[in-house]
Amino acid sequence: MKVIAQNKIASFNYFLLETYEVGIVLTGYEVKSLRLGKVNLTDSFIKINKNDELILVNCNIAEYDKATNIVVNTRVDRKLLAHKSEIIKLKNKCNQKGLTLVPTKIYFSGNFVKLEIALAKGKKTYDKKETLKRKDEKRDLDNYLKNAKYIN
Repeated sequence: MKVIAQNKIASFNYFLLETYEVGIVLTGYEVKSLRLGKVNLTDSFIKINKNDELILVNCNIAEYDKATNIVVNTRVDRKLLAHKSEIIKLKNKCNQKGLTLVPTKIYFSGNFVKLEIALAKGKKTYDKKETLKRKDEKRDLDNYLKNAKYIN
């Protein structure tokens, strides 16, 4: 499994409850662009349309340089591939208050491009501050332990 890109901001802005692996419908030049790592998941999200299909919205896959005569909209909506039962289950969970679907990681599994999506609940401002506080405390502790080795 070769990870192409991760959405690190998703874990900061949301509590990630469950993760799912889905496929993604792409064209040939988009796959070549992904192989070069030219993708950004930061502002993207997933919606479920009327036909019970998962749609990836606002994902930026950059234009492939060597493609000829192709005018590309890099932020086009892309269809995601999942079993119907999974989509129904996700739709029912998303109807609950405060839950949404966010992409967390895009990677190659063999020759296929897979997207890891997470059922997420939004964090409040005080939750984000608590996360930063824990991260700072962990960094300070690690620095202290690293420096303590040299003192003894």
